Amino acid sequence: MKRLLTSSLLAAGVALASVASQAAPLLNVSYDVMRDFYKEYNPAFQKHWQAEGNPPVQIQMSHGGSSKQARAVIDGLPADVITMNMATDINALYDHGKLIPQNWAERLPDNSAPFTSATVFIVRKGNPKQLKDWPDLLKEGVQVVVPNPKTSGNGRYTYLSAWSYALKNGGDDKAARDFVGKLFKQAPVLDTGGRAATTTFMQNQIGDVLVTFENEAEMIAREFGRGGFEVVYPSISAQAEPPVAVVDKVVDKKGTRKEAEAYLKYLWSDEGQRIAANNYLRPRNPKILAEFSDRFPKVELLDVVKTFGDWPTIQKTHFNDGGVFDQVYGGR
Repeated sequence: MKRLLTSSLLAAGVALASVASQAAPLLNVSYDVMRDFYKEYNPAFQKHWQAEGNPPVQIQMSHGGSSKQARAVIDGLPADVITMNMATDINALYDHGKLIPQNWAERLPDNSAPFTSATVFIVRKGNPKQLKDWPDLLKEGVQVVVPNPKTSGNGRYTYLSAWSYALKNGGDDKAARDFVGKLFKQAPVLDTGGRAATTTFMQNQIGDVLVTFENEAEMIAREFGRGGFEVVYPSISAQAEPPVAVVDKVVDKKGTRKEAEAYLKYLWSDEGQRIAANNYLRPRNPKILAEFSDRFPKVELLDVVKTFGDWPTIQKTHFNDGGVFDQVYGGR
């Protein structure tokens, strides 16, 4: 009996030591269209992490419209890292609760954005409405499927791309306002996030064109097949720079800073950059981008900050309550 008790205690001690040696799970709060990327990236990082002599780390994911996801973190969702599609949604963590430092974007290369993306049009097979550039989306009877810029970075990039097109083609700010307002009034519904908009277009068969990131086009092909749609690159696109950040208040409380920082840093590794390219995200590493040049057509990509000012100004001017989007859309 004594030997049995000793063995049980020893086994319990080993189990406790094993549990203690494992880090607390990491929670990555991300946006809608990054599901497939992180399905591939997370096991690659876990393998690398353990190969470095570290104990296993579990990675949990949360996906949704980017602004809604940021709001959830502000309201208490314990994200170790947040991986959004534009800086405004990470800035919000500083503005509301000081969950991160103001200079968070300076802690990793490329303003903490490990890859970029372009905005594309997904049209029905054969492009029956002949939608080739931004003005075509304003044609009578064309239904545009796009997520809400108030809740989705995807929607905000669409808005900024269309605004840029109007300015570049001889319009002033008033013309750009009118152009963007008409574009969004062509939308039969404004979903909260990019993946929901994809469901509306592909599964529910609503709309003539889905405006989304180029990496979502590949995800649509994988899920729904390649026969039902075509990808059109408009003449101009705002360059999407999806940033990432450690959520300091959470990792310091959980003791997961080391794991969280390594998880984000590995996005710039050769393996992380190739996984990005495999998922149709444009790598920052020019050598790896060149390896995949066949899948990334050259397109005029506008630098958003140089065109519109810093992200806090863009958010306040265009997307906050009462901003330009509310004025031009008007709730219809």
